[in-house]
Amino acid sequence: MSKVYVFMADGTEEVEALTVVDLLRRAKVDVVTVSIMGRKQIVSSHKIGIETDELYGESDYSDGDMIVLPGGMPGTTHLKNHEELRKVLFAYKEAGKYLAAICAAPSVFGWNGMLEGKKAVCYPGFEEELKEAVVTNAPVVTDGQFITSKGLGTAIDFSLELVRLLVNQETAESISAAVQYK
Repeated sequence: MSKVYVFMADGTEEVEALTVVDLLRRAKVDVVTVSIMGRKQIVSSHKIGIETDELYGESDYSDGDMIVLPGGMPGTTHLKNHEELRKVLFAYKEAGKYLAAICAAPSVFGWNGMLEGKKAVCYPGFEEELKEAVVTNAPVVTDGQFITSKGLGTAIDFSLELVRLLVNQETAESISAAVQYK
């Protein structure tokens, strides 16, 4: 079974975060939500309380297959400024593990110089932050180990792509049908 860590902070966009968690768990992927705020309860970008599974530092994250960064503000800024998370992102990059981000959060990869020559997409207005990436306009872009997406309106497509990568196409199609998507 694949394992995914979804990192969250105050200001995380709740639909982007929880759609990923929901659809991956339907696919029987082990998903762990992680707060980087020093407390398990975060407050989303629309003032909704979310209880995460654990606090940053309760795992070493080396057993994961993927990290997901949801967007939202100032959640993305909190993720960008978390030095320990930055180290985990680079460890995943070096290990060839999946790194996924949606909305403003792909900019975290850009700020850290991780997207050189990679196709990527983000929320409109953050394109300059995708430093040295080949910026596209697709709803979801997979380029090697990086999966990026535009925002809340693409959260289901993004999540189904993660299911496809971690499990298989058939499971992604089954979940799409089960949730009456498209």
